[in-house]
Amino acid sequence: SGEVNHRQALSSAVAATVGLGNISGVAIAIYRGGPGVIFWIWVTALIGMCIKFYSCSLAIMYRDCDSSGKLQGGPMYYITKGLGKKAKPLAIFFCIAGLVGFLGVFTANQFTQSFIKVIRPDETITPLGEFNWKLGIGITLSVITSFVIFGGLKKIARVATAIVPFMVLLYFVAVMIVIALNTEHILPSLKLILTKAFDVRTAVEGGFWGLVILGVRRAVFSNEAGLGSAPMYHGQSRTDEPVQEGLVAMLGPFIDTIIVCTLTAIVIILSGAYLEAESDGILMTLIAFERSLFGYGDVILMLVVSAFAISTLFTYSYYGTKCLSFLTNVKISKLFNVYYVATITFAAVASVDLVINLIDLAYALMCIPNMIAVLMLAPRVNAAMNSYFKKRHGKT
Repeated sequence: SGEVNHRQALSSAVAATVGLGNISGVAIAIYRGGPGVIFWIWVTALIGMCIKFYSCSLAIMYRDCDSSGKLQGGPMYYITKGLGKKAKPLAIFFCIAGLVGFLGVFTANQFTQSFIKVIRPDETITPLGEFNWKLGIGITLSVITSFVIFGGLKKIARVATAIVPFMVLLYFVAVMIVIALNTEHILPSLKLILTKAFDVRTAVEGGFWGLVILGVRRAVFSNEAGLGSAPMYHGQSRTDEPVQEGLVAMLGPFIDTIIVCTLTAIVIILSGAYLEAESDGILMTLIAFERSLFGYGDVILMLVVSAFAISTLFTYSYYGTKCLSFLTNVKISKLFNVYYVATITFAAVASVDLVINLIDLAYALMCIPNMIAVLMLAPRVNAAMNSYFKKRHGKT
């Protein structure tokens, strides 16, 4: 049996995916590819739900014990157990890439930018200089994160379960207010998305930036389908029914992409913030909320960003420790948390381009071995799915 129930596994996985990628990642996509890119986000969300079903089902089908005897699941385990020992190099490759990909650097970087933009600490608090303020924010985030990640999986699950519903609800309410105040622009905005989706420029740039969004915190694939992170959490569920866990996991992409990413896009398009020549990422979304909510929207968004950032930072460290545990052992894997916390401070002062390029590369390298395994093992999931539904049909 695993350590957490279905709801905790889903909430923890969503906590890691519903983050600043939904706010700044979508803004980057619109900035680079135009409003029509949102249509392709919807399309890839449907594909992502299918991938999540297969990968999380495999996480239950092929679990194994780590060096401490605890049951674990995830790409490294269904690669080695499902494909055999000959495929172990793929699992090792995945874990090495995960030591970089599973850092909270993008979240820390974008949170710091939003704090500097909204709070303007040099003006409202004390003039320390932008670099010193970024350094201070990074150190503060590192300390707060340390209190949680050294508590282990069950503590992370409890915190994530509490934060996720709150932050999604708060964001949903804020967006609904914006939409209610701009009802006359809803249909034109949707028409713009659909017409621009098949524009030549949007088709070319939107397809490319769909991959970029995956690299900058899971907007098109913000649900992390294909990346291999969610199976690690779902592999901890107290269940022996892989198909049931896969079905539960499909809710993640729906919440993350269909709901949260779409809401972000609507606000950006309604406000006209995407037309700002110099706005990109989190700054574009801040402009959109500030314009739409009587000049105070950026403050509201800052509260949401804080919740998103903290929950993402809390949850993401878990994935890296599991990668290092697979490569070495459980005792040594705890060192990842020290490395993880240190990189938060680094990311706060680093340029956004450096952070995005780093994560883009790591995510691409992680997807390759994971998707090879998912595609090769898909027939076994299909067989389990047929058996599962036949059994349920027989009971009814």
